[in-house]
Amino acid sequence: MIGIFGGTFDPIHYGHLRSALEVKEIFGLKEVRLIPSAQPPHREQPAATTLMRLRMLELAIKNQPGLIIDTRELNRHGPSYMMDTLKSLRQECNGEPLLLFIGSDAFNHLTTWHQWQHLFDYTHIVVMTRPGFEIQDLDDFFKARLATGITELALNQAGKLYFQQVTQLDISATAIRNMIAERHNPGFLLPDTVIAYIRQHKLYQRQ
Repeated sequence: MIGIFGGTFDPIHYGHLRSALEVKEIFGLKEVRLIPSAQPPHREQPAATTLMRLRMLELAIKNQPGLIIDTRELNRHGPSYMMDTLKSLRQECNGEPLLLFIGSDAFNHLTTWHQWQHLFDYTHIVVMTRPGFEIQDLDDFFKARLATGITELALNQAGKLYFQQVTQLDISATAIRNMIAERHNPGFLLPDTVIAYIRQHKLYQRQ
């Protein structure tokens, strides 16, 4: 099984990294692909350039085997639709089960995504939840796809919905950018190598 973890990563922080590491172990994944978005369709454009976000990702996962950067969205023109990404991944990964990891907030807005129903044609969707999270009333579309265990995901290429508790660190890239703009120290929220890069290139400072 291969994990898919998308985001703007502006900047990458320990909230992203801890979740990626946990799901890799919980699901016994071969790899987790971190896929930075070039033009996110559901949010404002990233503050840092594409190349800078990519470099911060490289610094953050340098010594983490199994976490891999996948640049296909950066190399593609137009909005970074997950649907297009999954189609290209499916062509490469043949019969390997794909697991798209999203947060519970993203799941609440999933029905606004481009061709959202067809995501399940290419991948399983795993919603990462906080401890104590309770699944709210799901409509019939989601109920029909709900998996009861990880084995069910491993036995099918795609099509299932699963909820998995992870240690969710209450860290946001927006808060980090604001902290840096206000000249506060973002230490222990993201790797030191990434902080050094941000300082070197004077990223996220107020104009």
